[in-house]
Amino acid sequence: MTAIVDLDVGTAETLHAALGPETLVLPSLDALRRHLDLQFGEDSVVLGPSIDLSAALALAEQMRVNRPSLAVILVRRRVDTSVLTDALRAGVFEVVEERDLAGLNTAVRRAKELARKLRETVGALTTGEDHGPRGKLVTVFSAKGGCGKTTLATNLAAALADRGRREVCLVDLDLAFGDVAIALQLFPAHTIADAVPLFESLDVQAVMSLLTPHSPGLTTLVAPIEPGTAESIPATLVAKLLDLLKQQFDFVVVDTPPAFDDHVLAAFDQSDVVALLATLDIPALKNLKLTLETLDLLNYPRDRWRIVLNRADSKVGLALGEVEKTLKAPISAQIPSSRDVPASINRGVPIVLDDPKHPVSQAIKLFGERHVAAGTASADNEIPSGLRTDRRGRLRRRAKTT
Repeated sequence: MTAIVDLDVGTAETLHAALGPETLVLPSLDALRRHLDLQFGEDSVVLGPSIDLSAALALAEQMRVNRPSLAVILVRRRVDTSVLTDALRAGVFEVVEERDLAGLNTAVRRAKELARKLRETVGALTTGEDHGPRGKLVTVFSAKGGCGKTTLATNLAAALADRGRREVCLVDLDLAFGDVAIALQLFPAHTIADAVPLFESLDVQAVMSLLTPHSPGLTTLVAPIEPGTAESIPATLVAKLLDLLKQQFDFVVVDTPPAFDDHVLAAFDQSDVVALLATLDIPALKNLKLTLETLDLLNYPRDRWRIVLNRADSKVGLALGEVEKTLKAPISAQIPSSRDVPASINRGVPIVLDDPKHPVSQAIKLFGERHVAAGTASADNEIPSGLRTDRRGRLRRRAKTT
């Protein structure tokens, strides 16, 4: 059940009607506290626009410590940067504008799902039961721009979600020029930059409040809207975010910039699969060969690499056998070329959802099932933290000598 508190009777009834019969309207914060003292299974509370902001934030801070599975959802007549920042710091699950009743419904549904997952986690820790492995993380990378990283990442995430059969989070790690939000026509309330002030106290509930839902089973953590914000996001924060997301989702798909920076290395360190993307042209293949050599230099396990050729049916005089021989590595997937792909991007709908039987959709889904979904992830496969630091040093030393 969800408890609603607002001092205005009319507003409270509007919120109650929007959220349905499984809600309870309470007249004050004191009444809410008495209710919570008796109802230990409560998973969300909605604080209406007439509730004083300071009092609402104080309640959220208290609940974050005493009832971490309880989501405090704040409804405001106007949402600005100041309110969002204060709310995130206090541990508010989500801030919704009063007129956005659909957004309020979505926030409550997400809160209930998070509460369910937290209860399962606590149950497993208490009883010693193992509810299965942590989620798998797949990083999509190419050292050359224009190969279709974002297209593959968005469609792979949508394919893995399988219309709600699995829980997938798509992370846009191209912090300066990320296109995931545009490609999916999202209008995010929060971005990865909002995690910076929460770094020291970052937990699952805080991370979940930063996400933007897309479609059944698919949620996103988008890149900052302001390109200059990227410089304020440390790689250690990225590593912490990815670790928390792996605890909550079946799959985490990471879109990356075309560079071996510390943020990308943080994703590689936690990756179960690294999808290395290229097209059938000499510059792209040259960059892919250098990428493989760099990954070898940094001692990333070869069994996690998966080479994906995009627009693989292009008639450019390069045979696939020759490409594999040159790279000294097998090609795991071949995605055909099609004008329908840019058309789907312009519509903001992944082609795997728009046309599931399309050859491009089939190729991406086959890659996802064979090379990402197959097998199990294991925390034992993660890179030791000491080796992560050593990798960064090697990469910087190499850059200075070339």
